Amino acid sequence: MEFLLQLLSDLHPDVDFVINHKLIDDGLLDSFDIVSLVGEINDHFKIEITADDLLPDNFNSVEAMLTLIKRLQTEGD
Repeated sequence: MEFLLQLLSDLHPDVDFVINHKLIDDGLLDSFDIVSLVGEINDHFKIEITADDLLPDNFNSVEAMLTLIKRLQTEGD
């Protein structure tokens, strides 16, 4: 979680990613941010986020992103 929070804070230091649960819906993250996140997450967690995973619900909160990461790690085992 720490890596993900740091990554998000690097993108938008003014956003509290712990309390915000509508990052996409409220326009706090845009498509360019998602592209950046996907690359970093894939590399760090050794997973592959595919186009099918690029749904707003998967990136609307830190918890949603962690759920996606855990699911993809489990599928990769």
